[in-house]
Amino acid sequence: MQDRLIFHIDVNSAFVSWSAVEMLKNGGPDLREVPSIVGGDPSSRRSIVAAKSIPAKKYGIVTGEPVSSALRKCPNLVIAGSNFDWYVKCSRAFKAICQEYTPCMQSFSIDEVFLDMSGMHLIYPDPIATAHEIKDRIYRELGFTVNVGIGPNKLCAKMASDFEKPNKVHTLFMDEIPRKMWPLPVGDLFSCGKSTTIRLKSFNINTIGELARTPVEQLSLVLGERAANHFHDYANGYDDSPVVDEPEDAKGYSAETTVEDDLVDLESINRLLLAQADVVAARMRADGGKCRCVGVTYRNLDFVNKSHQTKLSDATDVTEVIYQTAKRLMRESWRGEPLRLIGLSVTDIDRDGFEQMSLFTDENNEKRKALDGALDSIRGKFGNSSVQRASTIDTSKNINRRHKAELENDRNKD
Repeated sequence: MQDRLIFHIDVNSAFVSWSAVEMLKNGGPDLREVPSIVGGDPSSRRSIVAAKSIPAKKYGIVTGEPVSSALRKCPNLVIAGSNFDWYVKCSRAFKAICQEYTPCMQSFSIDEVFLDMSGMHLIYPDPIATAHEIKDRIYRELGFTVNVGIGPNKLCAKMASDFEKPNKVHTLFMDEIPRKMWPLPVGDLFSCGKSTTIRLKSFNINTIGELARTPVEQLSLVLGERAANHFHDYANGYDDSPVVDEPEDAKGYSAETTVEDDLVDLESINRLLLAQADVVAARMRADGGKCRCVGVTYRNLDFVNKSHQTKLSDATDVTEVIYQTAKRLMRESWRGEPLRLIGLSVTDIDRDGFEQMSLFTDENNEKRKALDGALDSIRGKFGNSSVQRASTIDTSKNINRRHKAELENDRNKD
């Protein structure tokens, strides 16, 4: 059997790169060559850094910090506003090129894909040359750069693509792991978040190699059994997850957010759920669907996932109904432990347009539908970030980028 061969292709500083391409067309500066960010109005205390250029990293600027803080670190910082319409067009063009090289491509986010190149050796006998060809085509035809990681599985390919940037091709095969991956800080391991990193370092596990060499039984005392197995496998380069070429017709809609700081109170959780409900409901309405099932998923610091869902008495596409249901599910199931991930999903989608009529009209529900319709209309004309619910201004920017752009993607399909 032919060994697995996986590419991970990641746009370098995607939002900055795509904004740079757009600005260069209009005679502006190349944001990639100067300290720059994509963010909101610096005069607003709520504006945050959505993306940063590689030169901006040298000033200690980090994604998610207030724009005002970034300006104090670098007074000459160039700030570009978000343009999700343009980002979606760039994303679609980049993925179209990638799709030409294999029948199996998985979109991992708006700016990342996995390509399953297994069994393609007769067409592309030199994987490294093929990776360079894809990389160079994207730059030549679209004007922005990518990194390509090559490995025997998705984990190794993704870790490889995060090596030196920009515009590089890197490999990470099993015999290269001790030399290329094990010396890295443990926090560089894919999916090893801030809280897990702190816990590992407290037990003097500072590098990926030290994590790989620590017995699972000992790790279980630090992380719990499931998380210990997960991170020990990853540290040793083991990953058997498939590249999933997902069908276009969505059976459901979901959004997941991994947070930097642990969620420990319902108020913060609910703000995130409202932002997620806003995104998934808008995507569902754009497809003409209504859901009959709402679910929430969350992950604690022991890397244990829990979920809770409920069937609705009537199919709905109303954001407020979905949000209130998710709130109730969270209140019923969460036991107060710190969380590192929150997700909201809507499934059992009804697309036939049939709606059960009630003898008693719910005026509040009609007002909510009108509000949703108005928001969809404004976003359709002026972009997904043009209007936000007041209580989600901070949290909505932290929703997984894939979900923030999918509505625009759906509406711009040929």
